[in-house]
Amino acid sequence: MIEHITHADRTLAVLLNANYRQEGIQFFTPNDFSQQLGYMNRPQGYVIPPHVHNPVAREVHYTKEVLFIKSGRVRVDFYDDDQNYLESRILVRGDVLLLAYGGHGFEMLEPTEMIEVKQGPYAGDQDKTRFIGITAAQARIKS
Repeated sequence: MIEHITHADRTLAVLLNANYRQEGIQFFTPNDFSQQLGYMNRPQGYVIPPHVHNPVAREVHYTKEVLFIKSGRVRVDFYDDDQNYLESRILVRGDVLLLAYGGHGFEMLEPTEMIEVKQGPYAGDQDKTRFIGITAAQARIKS
């Protein structure tokens, strides 16, 4: 399953569940996102020709992150741009989450390994604004 988590007609995140399957290639993000999320399912023997990527000037205004849940379970809490809590999801091994806009926080529900991919270079304290989030008791988990 693929889920676009939205608020006020803005995509906050794209969740690609571990059980998602489709033939061919599918991209889940609009062309104007500075981070693209796609899925490929190709048969044995399929060839992607060798290639290099050309230098293309791009302007990035918001950091987008992609998280790969390697093991464990984690609750992700979604917030709007004004730091208002919206809802939560539980991520499990094999899930992939692209975080596009708004805020987010995490609680590991068991020992968890995640791989994070995002644009660089890292801007240190200028890269993010931290704020007080919800407690586990306040989480509204949407399935």
